Amino acid sequence: MSSMAQRLKGKTVVITGASSGIGKSCALEFAKTQPDDLKLILTARRIDTLKEVAKEIEGFAKGVKVLPVKLDVSKAEEINSFVGSLPEEFKQVDVLVNNAGLVKGVAQAPDIVPADIDIMFQTNVTGLISMTQAILPIYKSRPDGGRGDIINIGSIAGREPYSGGSIYCATKAAVRSFTDSLRRELISTRIRIIEIDPGQVETEFSVVRFYGDKAKADKVYEGMEPLTGDDIAEVVVFAAGRRENVVIADTLVFPNHQAGTGNAMYKKPVQQEKKL
Repeated sequence: MSSMAQRLKGKTVVITGASSGIGKSCALEFAKTQPDDLKLILTARRIDTLKEVAKEIEGFAKGVKVLPVKLDVSKAEEINSFVGSLPEEFKQVDVLVNNAGLVKGVAQAPDIVPADIDIMFQTNVTGLISMTQAILPIYKSRPDGGRGDIINIGSIAGREPYSGGSIYCATKAAVRSFTDSLRRELISTRIRIIEIDPGQVETEFSVVRFYGDKAKADKVYEGMEPLTGDDIAEVVVFAAGRRENVVIADTLVFPNHQAGTGNAMYKKPVQQEKKL
């Protein structure tokens, strides 16, 4: 057994937005890394899809117990009842992966739809903060000031805003500030606060942004090779599997063609004509 697998042994991991994309990849990667003794609580709005993910994991990782939970992090009442409704064997959470998030539209002010503003902030910011507040009391109840991991999935957009993404960028900047503040507030504990900021990743993310228009979503990745959910999941599990005193506090991950945010900052390889 690897050192990382040994450190994850017996842990209980909560992953939000686990029905697809980065969240699903994280669930699979945790199970592959520690297939013998692990508990996974997978949350998302689509319970049927979560059950399919659970079945997939149980097919190759016999020692992993998977609990699918229908949860919309944009709804405070669902988060408020989340911990209390967990079965006893799943209550002692060790790792929270705050992954649930979305983006809607590419409108610029003053034409941004208020409903899009609300859902982005409720999901990306308020939902993430509320999940953190729901899980932190479990961590803080442990000896020596507390123990546990909170891994927030941010974005390069929280560091470098871009045209047509003002609200999404603002939500991810808020996540970054909250994460940094939380790390300082918990400095006297063994609670690790980690942020992982992906660049361009190909998931359902762009389909949601374009309100289900897959053709428009596919154009975002045209002529480029974006990251996959698996690429980010490997970083998440690596961070969670470090020795307790090691904090992978801040990680920016983007594909080879990307130097920043926005279309103007993606460099497309230019094919030169062969000279005879």
